[in-house]
Amino acid sequence: MDYQLKSKLQERLARERGYYRYPQGTRTRFALAYPNTYFIGMSNLGIHVIYELLNRRVDTACERVFLPDRTEISRYERTQTPMMSVETQTPLADFAVIGFAVSFEMDYFHVVKMLALSRIKPRAAERTEHDPLVIAGGPCATFNPEPLAEIADAFVIGEGEAVMPALMDAYHEGVRAGEDRAALLLRLARVPGVYVPAFYIPSYCADGNIASLAPKAGAPPSISRQWVENLDAAPAHTIVVAEDTEFNFYLIETARGCGRHCRFCMAGYCFRRPRNRSLSVIEAQVREALSHGKKIGLMGAAISDYPEIDELCRSILGEGLSMSVASFRADSVTKKLVESLAASGLQTLTLAPEAGSARMRAVINKGIEEHHLFTAIDLGAAAHIPNFKLYLMVGLPFEEDADIDAIIDLTERLRDYMDEKGSRGTLTLSINPFVPKPFTPFQWMPMADKKRLDAVIKRVVQALRRRKRIIVHFESPKEALVQAILARGDRRLAEPLIRAAAGRGAKDLVPEMKAGGLAPEDYLMRAWARDDYLPWEHLDMGFTKRYLWQEYMRAQALKATPACFNGCERCGVCRSTERING
Repeated sequence: MDYQLKSKLQERLARERGYYRYPQGTRTRFALAYPNTYFIGMSNLGIHVIYELLNRRVDTACERVFLPDRTEISRYERTQTPMMSVETQTPLADFAVIGFAVSFEMDYFHVVKMLALSRIKPRAAERTEHDPLVIAGGPCATFNPEPLAEIADAFVIGEGEAVMPALMDAYHEGVRAGEDRAALLLRLARVPGVYVPAFYIPSYCADGNIASLAPKAGAPPSISRQWVENLDAAPAHTIVVAEDTEFNFYLIETARGCGRHCRFCMAGYCFRRPRNRSLSVIEAQVREALSHGKKIGLMGAAISDYPEIDELCRSILGEGLSMSVASFRADSVTKKLVESLAASGLQTLTLAPEAGSARMRAVINKGIEEHHLFTAIDLGAAAHIPNFKLYLMVGLPFEEDADIDAIIDLTERLRDYMDEKGSRGTLTLSINPFVPKPFTPFQWMPMADKKRLDAVIKRVVQALRRRKRIIVHFESPKEALVQAILARGDRRLAEPLIRAAAGRGAKDLVPEMKAGGLAPEDYLMRAWARDDYLPWEHLDMGFTKRYLWQEYMRAQALKATPACFNGCERCGVCRSTERING
């Protein structure tokens, strides 16, 4: 074991506050693995939530493991040092259970890399009684676990607070009963919200499309997403206070889920229903943060949709703290929220119209109109916030050239308005290729091809490059295409994924797919029919495929869908509350 690598982890732990560390041999050892760096992972609120949940048990010692920094990976490989936990510098392979928190498709390569660096066999079928049990949770595991289905032993489908207690109870019961690995996995497969891929057999059509995923005897025919109905009973805030993080905030979740029905947004569908924490609960967490002296980072799908946002802002600033927000909507942002952000030192107000034309915003059911954007600039300029940023997408379903022109036109008019208001800061466009995601009304749609995306980039950049104080950033179309393959993929991707992770990662996925006889176009350009079996068909999010198809048809017809409201039973999630949480 390399002393320098071990020493760096010890130094990192010494700078933290709030971590858990138990004597070895007293509890089952659980490695909470984040497939990216410490800097990024410690800004993920889910890591804090699960870490606290597991360590508060009497039978589990949870420790954190992160992907080494790029400069460190070569040293791990050169010295043949296995990856180690932050708390006790224990090799990853020595833990009984490894739980990966997977939020982004591009981190799939890192999952495999972390196993390889730890000398753990990446294929679940090759691991034995002496190897750790590998599970995966998080948004990607919930939406479509199939690309990792031959890598992870089990998946958590839904919110960790609703699944992990029962999963760990079942695990310990199986261990006490002396069950072998197969019997233990079957026991886990019977826990609501746990998917064990080994008990489901895929079959494929002649055209390469998946035809079915049949459960073996004893496995449930489908796996229902589990979720927390009462957020006040499930605290979500920073547990381990650290300095070397992406945001360096004390994170507090205000709400979970979103009821706006944006048709491109996987989180909007798979974190339904929208739930808010009580103001008194959040204020108590703000007071807990006082001793740490950090800026409060409010987390939620759209902070401005929180019904008591103005009162919360007054409370945070009244305690002498500053604040930041994960996101807000231009149509619900308030003067008090903007002023509070400005008082906290915010220099850039970020808006997400997603599309430049009213027609495209109707397609995606965004619900934001141009006057909301101009009003937000009014509020920002009045609060002396100098810079503005727009999140936009290209390659959306039913997009036309005129919709790209509308992005250019809207940008120029917003820049002109900033000038009128005396705002001499920058207007930044962050433009991302649209990626069709599972469990959204656009799940049937193909990805826009690279030629189209490259042409759009060129068109926008050329049109705006002569304008002062306009900056355009594009996500790489190549990376977006890889993300789309993984988002829409089935378990046949496991082998090319494993081979790619051993090489250049995402850059090698397409070549490895071709070498293995898989056509990337089948995952990117195929437009599925309404009744085609989809790779994620065995998962139950609480709403029907028919409901999503109705939303797809409404998108095509430019029809709006109202936001969620109390008593609404349109999608079926609220009707299934008793079944899911009972």
